[in-house]
Amino acid sequence: MQSVLALSHVPFEDLGTLGLALRERGALIDFIDASVAELASLDVVTPDLLVILGGPIGVYEVDAYPFLRAEIDLIRLRLDAKLPTLGICLGAQLMACALGARVYPGAMGKEIGWSAVAPGPDMAADPFLAHLIAEAPAMFHFHGDTFDLPSGARLLARSDKYQNQAFAIGNYALGFQFHPEVTADGLERWYVGHACELAAAKIDIAGLRNASREVAPKLEQAALRFWRSWLDQRSL
Repeated sequence: MQSVLALSHVPFEDLGTLGLALRERGALIDFIDASVAELASLDVVTPDLLVILGGPIGVYEVDAYPFLRAEIDLIRLRLDAKLPTLGICLGAQLMACALGARVYPGAMGKEIGWSAVAPGPDMAADPFLAHLIAEAPAMFHFHGDTFDLPSGARLLARSDKYQNQAFAIGNYALGFQFHPEVTADGLERWYVGHACELAAAKIDIAGLRNASREVAPKLEQAALRFWRSWLDQRSL
């Protein structure tokens, strides 16, 4: 029985299809709300997999959200031990920061909604992700921040708006700026939870919902195949 520790920042940004793939293999998933947990005493070395999920705050907002300092320290400890670690959106940015890279507001503004990602220069090193990108017509994006590629990282995917969309370190660390885990049903909670940000960005929620109902089912199936292969490759 594999153990998974998931650090969350808002309850509606959950594991999505990754959770389905983990539950298929009987994984024990422990969700921790990073904003209120006693992070300094949290064991991040013992779990077989650490997943750091998304959220609407910036890595650099440590004065407003002091828990980020402890979270970055925990992620750095996990990565230094070269243990399986996955970050999605804010999670990938926190990983990049823990690896010494800069995280900052993107010059191209917010990237919200469905758009394609393209293979990065190091995609050949990860054929499973290459299949995911080839099979999914688009990926879901919801971010305004970006990051520099960490030293020693392989750049696996990019978009027209932001260069660093997926990176890997060795065989143990994987970060996604986009959201391969989302489902059409799960996104309904995002439209409510991120209502203010969507309104500020002048996003038409009805249009976004219609696009999600069309594109998300194809991503869900492609993502499930990816998660299963990625977990198998790491004996998780």
